[in-house]
Amino acid sequence: MNKKNNEEFITLLQTSGFIFKGSQIYGGLSNSWDYGPLGALLARNIKDLWWSNFIKKDPNNFGLDSAILMNSKVWKASGHVDNFNDPLFDCKNCHSRFRADKILEELDPNTNWEKFSNQELTQKIKDNKIVCKKCKSVDFTDVRNFHLMFSTKMGIIEGSQSEIFLRPETAQGIFLNFKNVYRSMRKKLPLGIGQIGKAFRNEITPGNFIFRMREFEQMELEFFCVKNDVDKWYDYYINKANAFLTEELGISKEKIRTRAHEEDELAHYSKKTSDIEFNFNFGWGELWGIAHRGNFDLQQHQNNADEDLYYHDQITNEKMLPEIIEPSVGVDRLMLATLTNAYNVEKLDNDKERIVLKLPYKIAPYKVAVFPLSKKISKQAFELFTKILNWDISATFDETASIGKRYRRQDSIGTFWGITFDFDSLEDNQVTLRNRDTMKQIRIPINEIKNYLMKDDIH
Repeated sequence: MNKKNNEEFITLLQTSGFIFKGSQIYGGLSNSWDYGPLGALLARNIKDLWWSNFIKKDPNNFGLDSAILMNSKVWKASGHVDNFNDPLFDCKNCHSRFRADKILEELDPNTNWEKFSNQELTQKIKDNKIVCKKCKSVDFTDVRNFHLMFSTKMGIIEGSQSEIFLRPETAQGIFLNFKNVYRSMRKKLPLGIGQIGKAFRNEITPGNFIFRMREFEQMELEFFCVKNDVDKWYDYYINKANAFLTEELGISKEKIRTRAHEEDELAHYSKKTSDIEFNFNFGWGELWGIAHRGNFDLQQHQNNADEDLYYHDQITNEKMLPEIIEPSVGVDRLMLATLTNAYNVEKLDNDKERIVLKLPYKIAPYKVAVFPLSKKISKQAFELFTKILNWDISATFDETASIGKRYRRQDSIGTFWGITFDFDSLEDNQVTLRNRDTMKQIRIPINEIKNYLMKDDIH
């Protein structure tokens, strides 16, 4: 997608009700976005689909909804208090702030700048004669560490409040509840615990729309297994994540790739990690991470909380800290990838174009749009529309502009079926059903619509 098309793509999402700029009437807030009516529907559908595939339909896995606010000792034990920092530097002229490793990565993407000390990064910025992107100054502060966790105060009496943090990831709530889940569910290994929830990181974002935000939502699974089965489950979840992207979300195989991390890229807790990357409009970016975390997290919390977190096998009488496989994906990035993949500009026979979001039926915000051919029959068409809603099928009612313009409008937001109620419908109790992708139309009795729309083989 070229720059012009990308701008048109983002404009479509913002003007049609998918994504709005956060706090817009007050001038906005950097990298803050709100999901409009269509975006909220799409996000809910993606989350429900993930939950169904990774939790509900899997006999090994259970759901959880842990708290955003947790005891501050959690983040000390996990290493976030001491290690969760970004190397930043400021322009002394315009006071703009930049992330050192990312700036240098633009010059040399083959070097792992995250491994360099702040002093080394400062020197490299000078050696490479980095220029401020805002004001073109070359006068910068030294590189310093800035903490990425949002902090807040707990307590109602000023002066006696304690500092706590908004969680920067959802994983720790799962680790804290590992023992609670396997005991209450009476489950043997392997055991997966998954949740969907908000996380917060006070970091500089690159401005690539909703790719990276300070407030974001994760769909995360921590899968606990015995050491001998680690490689099997690691490969299983790489394959499962790829299948979810292509088979459930309809993402083209040519737009994704799986890349194993080099040893110097691995996080301190990781024994091995693979990223499924998507070719976004700005280039390849991480979409879904699958990590083998060892038993680092359970060991850390066991040591710091002085709590026995061992799994006790009642048959073998063996006690162990299980190994952990973590497939983690962000809702927002998954939405952006899905929308980018679905966006098409098609040439029609009359040399005109149509924009169509080819979203799979199961996640399209609206499955059906009902069109009265004339406002004179809007009442009867609206009665059909309310029937469809009562069938628990997401639908919209569109009666303004010509029927052709209404088709195009619904195509551009991904609505899968169009139902046109015309004057003949009053006599023969039939309507015209139009397919979004093929634009083919068929005539169908009204009393057969429900069964037709619910057929799996027509989507």
